[in-house]
Amino acid sequence: MAASSFDVIVIGSGPGGYVAAIRAAQLGQKVAIVERENLGGICLNWGCIPTKALLRSAEVFHLMERASEFGLSADKIGYDIDAVVSRSRAVAKQLSGGVGFLMKKNKVTVVMGEASIPAKGKVSVKTEQGTEELTAKNIILATGARARELPGLEADGDLVWTYRHALQPPRMPKKLLVIGSGAIGIEFASFFNTLGADTTVVEVMDRVLPVEDEEISAFAKKKFVKQGMKIMEQAMVKKLDRAKGKVTAHIETGGKVETHEFDTVISAVGIVGNVENLGLEALGVNIDRTHVVTDEYCRTGVDGLYAIGDIAGAPWLAHKASHEGVMVAELIAGGKPHPIKPGSIAGCTYCHPQVASVGMTEAKAKEAGHDVKVGRFPFIGNGKAIALGEPEGLVKTVFDAKTGELLGAHMVGAEVTELIQGYVVGRQLETTEAELMETVFPHPTLSEMMHESVLDAFDRVIHI
Repeated sequence: MAASSFDVIVIGSGPGGYVAAIRAAQLGQKVAIVERENLGGICLNWGCIPTKALLRSAEVFHLMERASEFGLSADKIGYDIDAVVSRSRAVAKQLSGGVGFLMKKNKVTVVMGEASIPAKGKVSVKTEQGTEELTAKNIILATGARARELPGLEADGDLVWTYRHALQPPRMPKKLLVIGSGAIGIEFASFFNTLGADTTVVEVMDRVLPVEDEEISAFAKKKFVKQGMKIMEQAMVKKLDRAKGKVTAHIETGGKVETHEFDTVISAVGIVGNVENLGLEALGVNIDRTHVVTDEYCRTGVDGLYAIGDIAGAPWLAHKASHEGVMVAELIAGGKPHPIKPGSIAGCTYCHPQVASVGMTEAKAKEAGHDVKVGRFPFIGNGKAIALGEPEGLVKTVFDAKTGELLGAHMVGAEVTELIQGYVVGRQLETTEAELMETVFPHPTLSEMMHESVLDAFDRVIHI
């Protein structure tokens, strides 16, 4: 049987993969996309989207509990965890179906099965009907990543969960341990804590949300603790003893190991790239700590083979993967796209309060040799934040004192994951403080705090 021939084959249909397929098709390429599980990949089915649906339910529940603050009454407030999860799964299903529609609209051939690359330009797919052979001059790897599991802390789906188990929890935890306080860990900690779980977060680094600006991490920690979370920093879970209905965690802090009992543990200690069983080593692809090494254009060094998204390394963000997909598709079609700038990609964490950032932290900017000017503006000084009942938060901006370049922006508080894009655009346009200060921000909005933080960096702040 002759192999089906394409111009481009994309392996993996997460945000990077399906966007790459669509853009390549728009540019006149004959495209196939191979997916082993669900169209939309992890992000749409088991990551970004369903977690946000869960967190929205927790946010509404939190607001219902605060009804009296707004002059409202809400009696017998409660929740049905199964219904919350069902809504989350329905949202994921809707978006996964949307990806299928986009594939049909753009005439992209979808092949469901497990892919490998036996030779350059060839893809072999194990499907339910047998093995299907495909060929293409260009192959784009977009296989994503999965949860990292540490020895002794492996998930079992009952007492110890990964993010996938936490998205469809077999029960509502009463006493929960979350290992790791990155975005995934702290979002699940926030969700279950809001719904009433007695939640402890263990972080091996010296602060929660360790990739964020130190001041923002400290602010967020105060709010988490105020909400009832227990935060253990510079701590490590050495082992888990599992028994019927309980887990005893051996947690080391300050050189001493203490035991704590929980009924549920969520392990969120990072991710590993899905590089196995693809045949990459035989092709000569360089793999470093489960991630494919690429250049700035996502080229692997093997002619016609590209890697995008989580498999290609940090930052592990869906929006980064999507833009890489567009860039590679345009490169294949003969275009001259600009490489992605990692320093201008925003990171967003949807805990309560939300956290968002772009560019350098204050510490990183100083380490890089910049003479910095730092501006801050608190939510309590903003009329819209007070009207919303969200007066706790902070906007922080970091500028180069000599050039006025916006080096970084960091936020914690309500809706900051939406606000951060203003600073992202500013960095992309290589704006300085002058343009930001001369920009008219609408009133009353939370975005006014972005203006005031810039003004504060240059001693011109008005409202504090």
